[in-house]
Amino acid sequence: MTPLLSTAAVSAATGWAIVIALGLLWVGLGLFWGRKARTAEGFMLAGRNVGLSLGSATAMATWVTSNTTMLAPVFALTLGVWGMLAYSTASFGLMLFALFAVRIRKILPRGVTAGDFFRLRYGRAGWSIFLLITMVYSMSWLVSMAIAGGDLMAALADIPYRRGMTLILAVCVLYTLFGGLYAVIGTDFIQSLVILAGIVVIGGLVAARMDFGEAHAHLAAHQPSLLKFAMPAALLAVFNNLLFGFGEVFHNNVWWSRAFAMRRDVAPRAFFLSGLLWFPIPIAAGFIALAAGPLGINIVEPNRTGPTVASAVMADAGLGGFAGVIILIVLFCSMASSIDSLLAATSDLLIKDVYTGLAGRRLTDAGFRRVAGTVILGVGTAAWLLAAPHWPIVNALFISGPLVGSLIWPVIAGLYWRGLNRPIALSGILAGCGLGVAAYFALGWFTASLVGAGVSMLFTLAARIVKPSPFSKSEAP
Repeated sequence: MTPLLSTAAVSAATGWAIVIALGLLWVGLGLFWGRKARTAEGFMLAGRNVGLSLGSATAMATWVTSNTTMLAPVFALTLGVWGMLAYSTASFGLMLFALFAVRIRKILPRGVTAGDFFRLRYGRAGWSIFLLITMVYSMSWLVSMAIAGGDLMAALADIPYRRGMTLILAVCVLYTLFGGLYAVIGTDFIQSLVILAGIVVIGGLVAARMDFGEAHAHLAAHQPSLLKFAMPAALLAVFNNLLFGFGEVFHNNVWWSRAFAMRRDVAPRAFFLSGLLWFPIPIAAGFIALAAGPLGINIVEPNRTGPTVASAVMADAGLGGFAGVIILIVLFCSMASSIDSLLAATSDLLIKDVYTGLAGRRLTDAGFRRVAGTVILGVGTAAWLLAAPHWPIVNALFISGPLVGSLIWPVIAGLYWRGLNRPIALSGILAGCGLGVAAYFALGWFTASLVGAGVSMLFTLAARIVKPSPFSKSEAP
């Protein structure tokens, strides 16, 4: 097996041209589809009439985040085989949410945001706690994607980190601003096709370039820990990421807004299909990272493992300058499909739950578009400011793990139980958040979600036993 000593990359001018061209396409489509968003509900929920193909595509594309394409290779590089599998467990959250979607639509037939559920089940206190947690999580997710975008542009086009990050964020803010969820879902459909085709092509080239016997021998000799099935940190990462994925999907308005936007009979099938399609993608991305050592590719910056290896392999396959172009397009689509969804879902919460809910302000449809534009621009600016210091992606994302993990059991209880002790359940959320964050710093990121979810589970079970209060008849399942 001949080592690959260099990686292919596009010029800075080509990198700018590709992202600007894609950006103009998405913004143009955003303007086109945005014509349908004549009302606030149309802007937020795309008319509640999303079908199976668009529903599956938008859920899958949104879940193929920059963290999937950029962080999954880091997992494999540091945690080996279990690292690949650990990241793929996040697909189970989407599959389970397929069951929840039926319940959600039954309890909240005219629901708009996840905040509607928490206000209904846990009152104003629980509503406020949820909003605080989901805002912290949403910003950490958005920041991690902005970081990955800057790393992508630096790795493939030698564009300085902040300039690349700014360009990608600006494109997503613009077309989300113009088209709302109509634009998000429409562009997600196209982006999902690009992502799937790109992963198949890149993964196939890596597989063709490798001699698997030699690769296994190389890893066994030089990186034996990556092949171990009993690496404690890796095993903890599997369960930590599983619970983190559950918490992400179960509570976040990105997924609740899609449950409300899809036709009632479509939502369960769309979420299950999207989870099924998503499952192999982190494994393929991780496999690319494991090929680095056997193929002689030097990884200098772990955050850039995926594009570095893929670019080198594609250049060696004779694609020349097209290698960086293809990778840049695929990874840009994976980031845009998540950033736009998060911008839309977060702005919906800030407007409906904070501005008109907690603050009690009124909005007409005309006034909604003005406020929505301001909020989307504000969220995008905040993400830029937080991503500017260039944190490691793992740190930017998993610090929020115990927060979302602490919401898993209260969500399930609120959907399927007839009542519980609300103060105990809410205390469990707060305790899980606090102890989980403490575990993050004291033990490591791969324990934080485990601790947060475990503590919250104990409190939620206690809330079922100790003086539970039934939900009112209008609330009861």
